[in-house]
Amino acid sequence: MPIPSAERPPLSPMELDEAKARELEEQFDSEIRFRPLAPIAARLVGGLLVALSLFHYYTAGFGLLSEMVHRGIHLSFVLGLVFLVFPFSRKGYDKPVSASLWRPLGISVLDWLLAIGAVVAVAHVPLIPLDDLAFRVGNPTKTDVVLGALLIVVLLEATRRSVGWPLPIIALLFMAYALYGPSMPGILIHPGATVSQLVDHLYLTTQGIYGIALGVVATYVFHFVLFGVFATRIGLGQLFLDCAAWVAGRYAGGPAKVSIFGSALFGMISGSSVANTVTVGSLTIPAMIRLGYKRHFAAAVESASSTGGQITPPIMGAAAFLMIEFLDLPYTTIILAAIVPAFMHFFGVLVQVHFEAKRTGLRGMRADEMPDLKEAFKRDWPTVIPLIVLIGILLVGYTPYLAAFWGITLCILVGLFNPRKRMSVSEVLESLRDGAKYALAVGAAAATVGIVVGVVTLTGVGFKISFIVTSTAAEMASWFGTVLPTMMFAPQSLTLLFTLVMTGIVCILMGCGIPTTANYIIMATIAAPALGILGVEPIVAHFFVFYYGVLADITPPVALAAYAAAGMAGADPFKTGNTAFRLSMGKVLVPFVFVFSPSLLLVTANFTWSAFFTAFLGCMLGITCLGAALSGFMLVRTKLWEQVLLILAAILLVVPELYSSLIGALLIAPVLVRQIRDLKRSPPMPVSV
Repeated sequence: MPIPSAERPPLSPMELDEAKARELEEQFDSEIRFRPLAPIAARLVGGLLVALSLFHYYTAGFGLLSEMVHRGIHLSFVLGLVFLVFPFSRKGYDKPVSASLWRPLGISVLDWLLAIGAVVAVAHVPLIPLDDLAFRVGNPTKTDVVLGALLIVVLLEATRRSVGWPLPIIALLFMAYALYGPSMPGILIHPGATVSQLVDHLYLTTQGIYGIALGVVATYVFHFVLFGVFATRIGLGQLFLDCAAWVAGRYAGGPAKVSIFGSALFGMISGSSVANTVTVGSLTIPAMIRLGYKRHFAAAVESASSTGGQITPPIMGAAAFLMIEFLDLPYTTIILAAIVPAFMHFFGVLVQVHFEAKRTGLRGMRADEMPDLKEAFKRDWPTVIPLIVLIGILLVGYTPYLAAFWGITLCILVGLFNPRKRMSVSEVLESLRDGAKYALAVGAAAATVGIVVGVVTLTGVGFKISFIVTSTAAEMASWFGTVLPTMMFAPQSLTLLFTLVMTGIVCILMGCGIPTTANYIIMATIAAPALGILGVEPIVAHFFVFYYGVLADITPPVALAAYAAAGMAGADPFKTGNTAFRLSMGKVLVPFVFVFSPSLLLVTANFTWSAFFTAFLGCMLGITCLGAALSGFMLVRTKLWEQVLLILAAILLVVPELYSSLIGALLIAPVLVRQIRDLKRSPPMPVSV
């Protein structure tokens, strides 16, 4: 039996209440907030969720099924469950509906029919013999067309219910483009496709709904999300928080820095920004507010830090696993490439938090508020074993899902036999159920993105958009080249710079309406080729759109992580989102650095240590300058002219052109002179208690 909390020694005032964290996550994360269900329906849904987790756990350890069958079983569960747990409208979240003739088990007949229709439509393709399927691609039967059209309709509705309107609208626009190609203007014109041809391509091939996006979710993402749930339940999250508090809590603005370090560590086992926000934020946000941080700033710190969970190895987010398929690279390569950019993200938030704490005179945590790290490790050291084994299996070269299988297995064993925090069988089943919850929204979104990818491969529109982007960037570079000195900015560098700027803006705008994973897939399909035309390595191009896509979780009006943190802090959501975006400006700069200096990713073709350290130091200095400018503080409060110079210096420092870097360094000099002079004249700043 688990040891009651009252019997455990109080190791830290930051004692993680996992039940409360799960409740907060369901409250603020729309993708796992289910409608209230009657008891029988709740047991049915719970059983199906556990079955979905057990299916993936078994296949991860004992062998995947054939491609179409595996993806078909996964999507059948996902779409069937979506119609049972997500209501047609927001009113369905209010209270449970009583069972009746038209609402069996409290769920409407329409939802039951949609669930059944989705399962039938999905299961049709995997049941077709492979030899027969090969002949039917390009020559579908009437049954294929009808069931394919049915799947497209129910898929769009399932995605609307689980992640909102924007992604289905984007998919509909792409399908309209495929159907009305001859009517498109200029370079976008194409021969067009009939409804039958479009359904055939999206339904019967692996270029559409059953494509890479769905496959990655069904073979990689699910397993690592399940591992993260189990790792948190056995106490690894608490150990990470204790370590973060011990490392960072004593310094100025302590709880905010604990939030950053805690989110970085927790991000190692959770690829979800919202899960990271509510779990770590349930402890750090109240502590920050008590210390004197404004509510919106406290919420922004946590949400900005927590978005790093999707870019922090070894778990990362769904997009990282998609890179394996898109780039045909081992996951260890993706992990290595992500290390330095992830560090830079957290460093960027830390810099601004530090300057904010110094500017407002906020203290660190007192000795009695700090955890006893020795006691924490004595209690929770077994919880580290599954993570170490998982990383070890990955580094040896085995498949990610096999690594996740052994990680989950060891989590269960540690949970069942750890006397200090023992899991019951019912808690194991709850973890299986909760792990599957994350699969529903992301599974529906991945399948819908398959529609977009399918249209791109059918029409070739991706290359046309790439041509438009690069041509526009070249024209802009040509105009600016007549104004700027050639020795500072070469024409090729300017063209690439403007292409990156346009790509980044589109990523952010797309992120305002669709989830990170969907954003990455679309941009990797459409925008990454534009960077490839300009000579950017594929892994660098994909990391660029990946990092800008992650900003979706803190970019209003979606900003799921920011809104979750705002709800916990009692702050204005929009103000929180804007502040979180400002705190993440370091993440905005970093992708430009590793495009112009790919050595920062460690695994690129022409990697050199000299190029790496040059880019690394320039990036840190640029992020520091930007943080000082945005925070209004460096050594003392900054003046307006200093902020302008620091922003210009930050931009110039991250561009690895010798002259621009030298000019950036020179711009910092007068700021430092004034700051040091006034620091010597100023009395010590009071520290709040």
